[in-house]
Amino acid sequence: MESHVSDIARVIQMAVAPVFLLTAIATLITALNNRLGRIVDRRRVLTERKQGGAEGSPAETRAELALIARRVKLIYFAILAAVLGALSVCLVVASAFIGALVAVDLAKAVAVFFILAMFLLIVCLLVFLREVFLAVTGGKHIFR
Repeated sequence: MESHVSDIARVIQMAVAPVFLLTAIATLITALNNRLGRIVDRRRVLTERKQGGAEGSPAETRAELALIARRVKLIYFAILAAVLGALSVCLVVASAFIGALVAVDLAKAVAVFFILAMFLLIVCLLVFLREVFLAVTGGKHIFR
């Protein structure tokens, strides 16, 4: 019985780092969600402008709406990658506890879930960087 308590205590100590990672991912998801909200608000303004025939040329409005649609897809994909990464981190912690409680070697599963979480976080950050690039350049490529 004492070995199980010490195993669980060791797993709790090892689970601290993934929990901090979960906090970071949650903060990233919040930032992505805020950007998505602002993009959707801008799309509403442009849609109302397009329907009302107000200021600005229709071609410019259509171009900006197309850019916004691209940005929405990128943010959605970044959020998807972040959420899947967070789920992978949860699987890391759960696998570690299951391995300690059942006395099964799940080290490979823990490693695979952690690598998957890091890969998904990298994808999320790269897609987020692309969306920020599109927002800053307005869709115009500055490296020509």
